[in-house]
Amino acid sequence: MRINFACCKTKLTFHSFWLAFILVFFGCKEDSSAHRKWTNYGGGPDQSKYVIADDINKNTVGQLKVAWTYSTEDGRVYQWNPIIVDTIMYVLAKNSSLVALNAVTGKEIWIHANLRGITGRGINYWESKDRKDRRLIFQMNNYLQAIDALTGKSILTFGNNGLVDLKEGLGRDPQTIFRAQGSTPGVVFENLILLGSSPGESYVSTPGYCRAYDVVTGKLVWTFHTVPQPGEYGYETWPEDAYKYVGGINTWGEITVDEKRGIAFFPLGSPTYDYYGGDRIGSNLFGNCLVALDARTGKRLWHFQTVHHDLWDYDLAAAPQLITVNHDGKKIDAVAVAGKNGFLYVFNRENGEPLWPIEERPVPKSDIPGEQAWATQPFPTVVPPFNRQKITSADLDPFFLSDSEHASWKQRLDTVPTGLFVPVSMNRETFSIPGAIGGASWGSTASVPDKGLVFVRSIDNLSVYGKVIKRSPPTKEELEANMQVASGQTLYTSTCQACHGADRRGGTGPELLTIKNRLPLREFQHVVNGGKGEMPGFPNLSETDVKNLYNYLSTEPNPNARFASFNAPAAKITGPVVDSGGAPGGLAQRAVTVSLGRGNDYGIPYPEGVQAPKDRYFIPPGWGLEHPYIISPPWSTITAYDLNTGKIKWQVPIGTDREAAKQGRKNTGVLRAQRQSMVVTSSGVLFCTGKDGKVYAFDVDNGKELWSHDLPTGTEGIPAMYEINGKHYLVVCASTPLRFGREGEQNNASPGAAQPTSPGNGKGSYVVFALPDKK
Repeated sequence: MRINFACCKTKLTFHSFWLAFILVFFGCKEDSSAHRKWTNYGGGPDQSKYVIADDINKNTVGQLKVAWTYSTEDGRVYQWNPIIVDTIMYVLAKNSSLVALNAVTGKEIWIHANLRGITGRGINYWESKDRKDRRLIFQMNNYLQAIDALTGKSILTFGNNGLVDLKEGLGRDPQTIFRAQGSTPGVVFENLILLGSSPGESYVSTPGYCRAYDVVTGKLVWTFHTVPQPGEYGYETWPEDAYKYVGGINTWGEITVDEKRGIAFFPLGSPTYDYYGGDRIGSNLFGNCLVALDARTGKRLWHFQTVHHDLWDYDLAAAPQLITVNHDGKKIDAVAVAGKNGFLYVFNRENGEPLWPIEERPVPKSDIPGEQAWATQPFPTVVPPFNRQKITSADLDPFFLSDSEHASWKQRLDTVPTGLFVPVSMNRETFSIPGAIGGASWGSTASVPDKGLVFVRSIDNLSVYGKVIKRSPPTKEELEANMQVASGQTLYTSTCQACHGADRRGGTGPELLTIKNRLPLREFQHVVNGGKGEMPGFPNLSETDVKNLYNYLSTEPNPNARFASFNAPAAKITGPVVDSGGAPGGLAQRAVTVSLGRGNDYGIPYPEGVQAPKDRYFIPPGWGLEHPYIISPPWSTITAYDLNTGKIKWQVPIGTDREAAKQGRKNTGVLRAQRQSMVVTSSGVLFCTGKDGKVYAFDVDNGKELWSHDLPTGTEGIPAMYEINGKHYLVVCASTPLRFGREGEQNNASPGAAQPTSPGNGKGSYVVFALPDKK
């Protein structure tokens, strides 16, 4: 950088010259280092997934080749976002072991084995200013733990002999809490680790408080009550004492931090139970809110509620994007958050004022006894939605439906109300789009921060909700009868079949025929009782019930050959193992002592003394996700917004369903839950993984496809990009079986049925791309 001192009126001394030089040089160095690293989940605290990378550009991206791969050596599905510090990459592989790799060659450096129950999407990195203390911080089995980033060994000075109990401090008896950790790893800010949680979606589940812990000591520093307590802001938006029993309202997606201002943006989900709110009459702050907190103290700065009294499971889960825009002739630092309902909301980052009007509009009432649906909902007026938000018979897909099926669905769609905020009903089925797992979810947003460009990766995933079911509290006699152990097949049919298919080969959820090869019984019980990711927990199932279910899932007499590659015995962990199991006691599972929650599907009772409805209402199992194929494509898209204008810059389908391709269709997107993500470069290239087992590169300016590459199998999670010695690498975790068409339905002979594709060697891998070295 050239510095012109000729204009100075005062003669510079030698010391003042060098002081000015140091300030300018180091100031520029600090600015230029932003977005050059991928040392935390999502790239960095701003979650932009934006990387300064000039060597990979629109002209060179077509030359990308596989530089190296690293096998996971098991049949597990990983959703891991690798992080890279200096020349070390950290991945999850080998039966949930944390592995440090040389980021240039893929060679193993160390392995911390047997971290069963670790948050499966990523990990946090922190280092002291002198870099002498470098640690990886993660959640596992409801504990917060730390590992030395250089040696791979547990840090036992953290917390209590290496453990911080995440069940403590939630205002509930810890013995009644199944899950207190998050689905995503949180975010590091200064000397704090900021955490959300995934407590489950049952009645009387655990509240999803936002919390911050000291990264060195493990001490709890602050808590923000997402269900307000007496005297706190928002308490009047709930029934009295609701904080004693209402759960959810949690951040299970990504947390974004504005490091300059010290503001943490938490996207919050819905209160539980998701589809009935008779026990939570009111608007329900801070459910479905974007909440801006002081990252150092947890103090609320501002909030905006995107859904009042949610009855549709329209969580906020995608990372809020921090952008700078030109708005009404002024530069404004803004934050944009995408919802599962298909809306993108844009606010002034400092005060929460919407950049464009958001109107309250009337929505339908509920017909369920005791329910009081909120009369209006907020609708952005200028920024268009990125998803379909209504469905008619004109949206039916003619390719995947037989004539009789098409006629049946047409009759159903023409005779029931459909739309964005139509409540579920006791008298009729209802259709909801984007649906329970549609719209934008975790990992599905990215941005070019200084240009005001935001990218949203989304799906149209229809939910067809059957009639709501009323259940009264079980009598003593019913409890005693229900305590009798149910057969594994009976449990599967009533609890799992809607999502995982009658044949256990998968549908909305993954296949379960090979569950024993992927999860030990104890970890399986933890997932079933507490839930995981988008799967709700079933705390009513006893230990014996879960064991019977586990045995039934894995006792197929003749497992279908399509999953034969996943049936190999669990891999023996070989290599430079330096530690195992995390901190002592971190693998332990504590018994749950709730008696009424066992042996019945009604759930845990309300606390004594609170006023709550006698009856509870439930939607049929499966979130209504059994029929995603009935709507026409595109099923998954990327939408680019220019938020200087509030308009969509372009929108393109992402991926192609192979069964649809056989019928001559292209760019259809792919059905079912999308757990893919993006990386965007300063050179104008947007990378995105597809549900079809490919990684794509698009032109940021117009959405034109520039490059694609077939992965060895499907992929989930967030890819990463990093730089070593001026060369950039793109890494993708590929370990997921592929499914296309209507595969996964109960009747595999249905029109369009397809065979799922599993990895050719039964193992997943991390695939690293780079440009060839210059000769």
